[in-house]
Order: sequence, then C-alpha cells, then structure tokens
Amino acid sequence: MSVRPRIEATSVSISTGRPRELARFYAALLGVAVGDEEGPREGEPEGAGWAQLQPTPGRLRMTLNLEWDPLYEPPVWPSEPGAQQPQAHLDLWVDDLDAAEAWAVACGARRHPHQPQPTVRVLLDPHGHPFCLFAD
Repeated sequence: MSVRPRIEATSVSISTGRPRELARFYAALLGVAVGDEEGPREGEPEGAGWAQLQPTPGRLRMTLNLEWDPLYEPPVWPSEPGAQQPQAHLDLWVDDLDAAEAWAVACGARRHPHQPQPTVRVLLDPHGHPFCLFAD
C-alpha cells in the first residue's frame, strides 16, 4: 500500500471572458486586494488576461484565480438540458445573510430567482457564475 503524500488545496480558478474585471468584483465583495494580474497577450482581446486574489486572514483562505476563457458562456443554474452547466461555485460564510446579500448586490451581484434553502442565498456574479452566501 502506498503512503499518501502531502496534498494541499491552495486555490480555486474561475473561467470568464473578462478576468481582471471579475477579480475587481470579488475583491470588493470580500474586502481583499487583487494581488497580481496580467493583461491580454498579443492578439487577445482587451478583456483577456488573468488576475489573482491573495489569501487574507478572516476573508479569503485560498488564492482565487480568474482566468480568461475565449469560449466562456455563463452557466445556467439550476441546470437545464442543453445549457452550459455550472462546473463549481463558491460558498461564502456570512454572519448576516440580509446584510451580506445587500453588500453583494451593491458590489454588482444579482439574486437568483431560485432560492433552495432559507439559510442560503444564491446570487450570480456580474459574469453569471452562481455563488452561495450561507450562515450557520
């Protein structure tokens, strides 16, 4: 039997058509800074490139990477046959659901019409990715 080596999750990457723009949204939402970013490479559109939010104690435990995808399509949630499926989403713990939802909307998110649980709020970021605010 093999011995499991140390494996540690360090980041989450989100694809989008305008990564630096989306990084600014998540930086404002979470109260963190954009740690690093690059613009488009030669021949790529203005919105291309990438950005990274660095871990910040009490706000972001992992690096959050925003990466350019030239074929990005916003996912449909809940899933529908034939539509772009969500691949992953962020779960964000909050101490006050109403205040956190209001803040997210002020930052540019929008509330999804389907809300599956009373202690979770599903919102969409400005590029259409679902994310959840939850309180325990």
